[in-house]
Amino acid sequence: MTYTAETSTQNPQGKDNRKLIYGILVTALVVTWGYIFYDKSKTKETVTQLETKISNVDSARNAIQAEFTLVSAKADSLTQNNLQLQGSLAERGSEIQQLKTNIGNVLRKKNATAAELADAKNMINDLNGKINGLFVEVEKLKSENQTLTSTNQQLSTEKTQLASDKQNLEQNLSKTATEKQQLADKVDVASTLQASRIGIIAINLKGNGKEKETSTAKRADFMRVVFTVETNRVTPSGPKDFYVVITGPNGKIFNDAGNFTTREEGEKGFTNKVTVAYEQGKPMPPVSFDWKKTDKYAEGDYKIEIYNNGFKIGESVKTLKKGGLFS
Repeated sequence: MTYTAETSTQNPQGKDNRKLIYGILVTALVVTWGYIFYDKSKTKETVTQLETKISNVDSARNAIQAEFTLVSAKADSLTQNNLQLQGSLAERGSEIQQLKTNIGNVLRKKNATAAELADAKNMINDLNGKINGLFVEVEKLKSENQTLTSTNQQLSTEKTQLASDKQNLEQNLSKTATEKQQLADKVDVASTLQASRIGIIAINLKGNGKEKETSTAKRADFMRVVFTVETNRVTPSGPKDFYVVITGPNGKIFNDAGNFTTREEGEKGFTNKVTVAYEQGKPMPPVSFDWKKTDKYAEGDYKIEIYNNGFKIGESVKTLKKGGLFS
């Protein structure tokens, strides 16, 4: 009986322990589920935050990309329309292209950070400022070029007018020079002196030194040429040369003194040159000189021609006869 009582006393206590264990397990399970629900909620919140952050980054990237596209197009338009940038403008163009490259490198990164995007944003602002500055400089240069073009056109017009004036002036000068030369030629021709009263005397020189005119060749010892220079109011005062050409009966010139230049006959031999002191507008005394042959004079006609200023100004003929036995 005693055994029976102990057994009945132990069974209720075992049941109570199981309840406790069950309670603990249930509690742990509830706590675990609660933690799982809480952790899942926190994870979802974190994911949401990450998604929001990613969305914000993408939005920022898209905005920066759109702004960069506009600024880049503006830069391309500026540089393409002004391909021949030089000096400092060319350096600015290079800086703009380098900024575009740097910005493009950032925007092509799939995992670009907010800081990198912020740098890209700042570079875009810098790029925009450089583009605006370059645009102002280019427009200024265009305005200056237009002014220079207008000035060049004006200068070209003035140059053409000056060339035309110069041509007209040269033509007038040429015409004036021609007229002046023609006038000088006329004055030159008009200044040619004229000879008149040309005389040729054959002289027979006596033993006592007396001179006697003769007309026979065998008695002629020399010839005396005499002529008068006419007054000319155009001819300036000064020494004047007279070339005397004597041609013998055989048609040959007694070329004793050399050659001179005539206006109409070219080079011509002359027999004697006489230089006189001429005074403008004043009458001059007769001019004379003696001409003697080294051998005997032949009978026939002796023609005397006188030249001044290249022109023949007078001529005369002296005839020497053969003469008789007692002549």
